[in-house]
Amino acid sequence: MKYYIIAGEASGDLHGSNLMKSLQCQDVNAEFRFWGGDLMQQVGGTLVKHYRDLAFMGFIEVVMNLRTIAKNLKFCKKDIEAYNPDVIIFIDYPGFNLRIAKWAKAKGLKTHYYISPQIWAWKENRITAIKRDIDKIYVILPFEKSFYEDKHNFPVEFVGHPLIDAISDRAQVNEFQFRTAHKLSDKPIIALLPGSRKQEIKKMLSIMLSVVESFNDYQFVIAGAPSQEYDFYKQFIKKTNVYFVSNKTYDLLSVSTAALVTSGTATLETALFKVPQVVCYKGSWLSYQIGKRLVKHIKYISLVNLIMDKEVVTELIQTDCNTKRLKLELQKTLNEFERTKFFTSYYELEKKLGGKGASKKVAQLIYNSLN
Repeated sequence: MKYYIIAGEASGDLHGSNLMKSLQCQDVNAEFRFWGGDLMQQVGGTLVKHYRDLAFMGFIEVVMNLRTIAKNLKFCKKDIEAYNPDVIIFIDYPGFNLRIAKWAKAKGLKTHYYISPQIWAWKENRITAIKRDIDKIYVILPFEKSFYEDKHNFPVEFVGHPLIDAISDRAQVNEFQFRTAHKLSDKPIIALLPGSRKQEIKKMLSIMLSVVESFNDYQFVIAGAPSQEYDFYKQFIKKTNVYFVSNKTYDLLSVSTAALVTSGTATLETALFKVPQVVCYKGSWLSYQIGKRLVKHIKYISLVNLIMDKEVVTELIQTDCNTKRLKLELQKTLNEFERTKFFTSYYELEKKLGGKGASKKVAQLIYNSLN
């Protein structure tokens, strides 16, 4: 069968690649055409657009790129029509995907959504479009099932979180070899995860690096995103005791003592590696003011705290995300008593996520529904 998949971010590329592998196990004749990234391309099929050309962060950035987004929507519709897939699989990226879904449903194409839009956080009115335009939806957070089914009377499948598989199935890292390969010393490592998009990296990396001189007994290692070149990061690396590792975030987390993490999927990844962390977010003033007024129903921005429904990790947002607070909270992650609390909560979090096999479950459900 022919599968058309649309993923617009680095996390979507990861989950899309694992889904494609699972679909190949179900369907020996599987053909793929997709919007995604390097990981999906490694599985096979045709990469139409790379997510590095699609991801725009914040309200201002979206407005500035409306023309590009409109062109991409028009091109995507033509490409789908020419390919004539058996099913379109949308992975997160709701602003774009829900527009394509509306068009696709009107064309009589099958529409499946993997990794639900976070309408429980904001834009809850999107439920109308989802009910109208999406045939099947697969959710990965435990509270999403009750949100859709109990609150909105829309049946969904809870499949567990795909990060459990992505992390547990990876090859173990030899710490000595990792440090040697990246010219790291034997000091404990504090990982810096500033995000994957240029806009957020520019915002976050400078403030993260401002604490370096207060932690001389540690070395700081920047997790370079696969979508960005080292030349982009060079402008920020002006201090000693700061290192850079490209496209090795999981390897880095597996040997890290603590981490500073920009809000997003990376907060959950860091937790699953059992690394104590401080969550940071700083957007443009206008984007933050707009977002604050739209997001009214949630208490936290990190997935860790949202899933646990309590503050497991400290969140430093906007003006709280400053050098003084960052130093204070990072110091707490290095305290043995505080670290024990992190580990206990992280194990509880992993249980809530539903165990392994998310990609396999989704692949089976999609394939069975098409047959």
